[in-house]
Amino acid sequence: MKIYTEKHKIINAVEALKLKNLSAGMVPTMGALHQGHLQLVIRALKENDVAVVSIFVNPTQFDNKTDLEKYPRTLESDVKLLETVSETDIIVYAPTVEDIYDGNTVSETFDFDGLEYEMEGKFRYGHFDGVGTIVKRFFEIVAPNKAYFGEKDFQQLQIIKKLVEKYRIPVKIVGCEIHREANGLAMSSRNTRLESKYKNAAPFIYKTLKTAKTKFGTKSANKVTEWVENQFKNHDLLKLEYFIIADTKTLKPVKRKSNKKTYRAFIAVYAGEIRLIDNIALN
Repeated sequence: MKIYTEKHKIINAVEALKLKNLSAGMVPTMGALHQGHLQLVIRALKENDVAVVSIFVNPTQFDNKTDLEKYPRTLESDVKLLETVSETDIIVYAPTVEDIYDGNTVSETFDFDGLEYEMEGKFRYGHFDGVGTIVKRFFEIVAPNKAYFGEKDFQQLQIIKKLVEKYRIPVKIVGCEIHREANGLAMSSRNTRLESKYKNAAPFIYKTLKTAKTKFGTKSANKVTEWVENQFKNHDLLKLEYFIIADTKTLKPVKRKSNKKTYRAFIAVYAGEIRLIDNIALN
């Protein structure tokens, strides 16, 4: 498996592929790879000749310095996991901060038509400027034909689609369904940091989302939200940060249901010090 740490080398590698009329599908990650990431890579390989997997813990999208410092960095084991999918058709780009930011580690400022101010944007200041900065940079460096993102970070997915649209970046964005543990917990690199008692409690999040989906069929968004908030008030280990039912296009909270719109329920929960997010389609 070829691993590149310098942008000029990955640029040359991808350009060489394109001269052979080969397509590249990109899977941007922050490493600490799990089966959810592998599903994105498998999808990328089905639809392209080569998958480019970036492994980079991006400092500009962390609003919490401690979270950045504690984020797992496991390049060696990540590469071994990728080799279980393919040893020949995956390219890894694992740059340094210097290689990406050229000594100026700051975010660009973006206007995502208000998508950035909903949900995560209200709790993680500057987060989506950081996301937009690194994704735009990756697309400029790698210039993939397609890029693959999981729906667990649905707001991020919508923002990246908006980024590509507004900046006319010639990359097709592909959203992929959430990959879950056997107990329903959405797969995340943060799951490895959960203490056992919190890991045992965390499936309650998805269980609650599924019940909320059923209730949304007959009850108002406000009633469903009130029910979810009450479920977490009575929970000893999980602390609800937010639960929001929103329009999938605007990400704005729903006030009155319409048969002409699609909705998702979004949730953020603290399991001890670890913050977990999840979502579910409602219609």
